[in-house]
Amino acid sequence: MNINYFTPLIIKDLYKKYFSKYGWFGDYKTWEEAKKDSSGYDSDEIITKVKNSLLKVKNGDAKYERDSVLFDKIQYSPIILAGLLLSKKNNSLFILDFGGSLGSTYFQNKKFLDKIKDVKYSIVEQKNFVETGKKYFQDNQLKFYENIDECLKKENPNTIILSSVLQYLEEPYKFLKSILNKKFEIIVIDRTPFIQNKDRITIQKVNPKIYNASYPCWFFNEEKFKKLFIGYELIEEFDTVDKANIKSKFKGLLYVKK
Repeated sequence: MNINYFTPLIIKDLYKKYFSKYGWFGDYKTWEEAKKDSSGYDSDEIITKVKNSLLKVKNGDAKYERDSVLFDKIQYSPIILAGLLLSKKNNSLFILDFGGSLGSTYFQNKKFLDKIKDVKYSIVEQKNFVETGKKYFQDNQLKFYENIDECLKKENPNTIILSSVLQYLEEPYKFLKSILNKKFEIIVIDRTPFIQNKDRITIQKVNPKIYNASYPCWFFNEEKFKKLFIGYELIEEFDTVDKANIKSKFKGLLYVKK
């Protein structure tokens, strides 16, 4: 007898939300405390899985990759597509993708990028990702850098993409202030978790079917977060497909410099 057949879907959903050992847990006072209870994001297993998955996408053996997981259909982000549309000037597009892995967003939208004459897509990532990116994925369009200043010395992006990255930074508000000081014309924020209560530091425990990892993760107070963008206009926002076992919404936000 298969008990799954007789279990109502609502019960399964409740179990996953409240009793699953994977997801987001805790309410830590400091990032350092959460970090001590985490394994981290820089393991060889993670980068190997991401690399192998994205090589399949690059070679046409898979449609889409997200967090090393392959999909047979591309799941487009409306906020990123809107950002790319606004960023295009004179059939040229210059993008900085901070925390862009080995090119997940680049390959997700490549069929659109290929229609633009001049594309410079720069990814800023951790050192091990940059080394792997340069070896397996870098070309005339796609470049990898270890920090933003290094990128800006060689490239001239008018748009920065921050997709599923701000919540994994130890000091996200300090980082955002530095980004605002660089005066990008367009700031695209995607797959970022918001709550109505005060900011919360949790630990995200990843299902080992994806890869073995756990790391600190912020949930941002939405009102506090949005107040930071002085000098920018929020022209659109979308809820994203991401879900958590904490009451929250993952959103995409599109800011344009006034």
